[in-house]
Amino acid sequence: MSLRIVVTVKYVPDATGDRHFADDLTVDRDDVDGLLSELDEYAVEQALQISENSDDDVEVTVLTVGPEDAKDALRKALSMGADKAIHVEDDDLHGTDAIGTSLVLAKAIEKAGYDLVVSGMASTDGTMGVVPALLAERLGVPQVTLLSEVSVEGTTVKGRRDGDAATEQLEASLPAVVSVTDQSGEARYPSFKGIMAAKKKPVESWDLSDLDIDEDEVGLENAYTVVESAAERPARSAGTIVKDEGEGGKQLAEFLVGQKFI
Repeated sequence: MSLRIVVTVKYVPDATGDRHFADDLTVDRDDVDGLLSELDEYAVEQALQISENSDDDVEVTVLTVGPEDAKDALRKALSMGADKAIHVEDDDLHGTDAIGTSLVLAKAIEKAGYDLVVSGMASTDGTMGVVPALLAERLGVPQVTLLSEVSVEGTTVKGRRDGDAATEQLEASLPAVVSVTDQSGEARYPSFKGIMAAKKKPVESWDLSDLDIDEDEVGLENAYTVVESAAERPARSAGTIVKDEGEGGKQLAEFLVGQKFI
């Protein structure tokens, strides 16, 4: 028996960089470095652990939708241990929202072939967290989301979802879509051997025509969600300094009362 796992990953702006919006109110990706979304690293890690713990022949494919530089995210996942990668790139994809992205991902997943789709809980730029559910709906398969533990036993995927008040044990028949949280286990660091091996692993490039998607189904003009306005965060104001010259405690208490903290 063989198991085909597709991991959806995203190339996102570095959160430590100076991020801002472009003139069309999409994220300006030209003036900030990008990288593999940290939350997607957990998805790659869990897919690799499933592969390593399986007695079956497992193939792990990483899939992304994004500009030319998004290949960097794929190379990171390949250097972690994924077997191959697929990059969907097309100029008409600019400004595509989560609903349009889920369409592109679903078409690519169907074209690639799959038994299990693994996603991160959300991207670190949009942080919407809805794509796994949208994917499951488009693919017509079960979804088991927000897992902190995941495994595959035969034709069943099992996982644990930890909530504030309870822990759930969930399972679904394959094919299925799962998403994992940042509590699922630290992602491994690529080794030098893995980095060198990644350079030789196959990366397929597809565009909208390869997926039979019309340009009027994606892009900023056809998005269901749009940003109407944006403003830079105001500069942080200077705090109140209390000099303790014998009355520091009293001044601090008065400040806290004035702020209604006590």
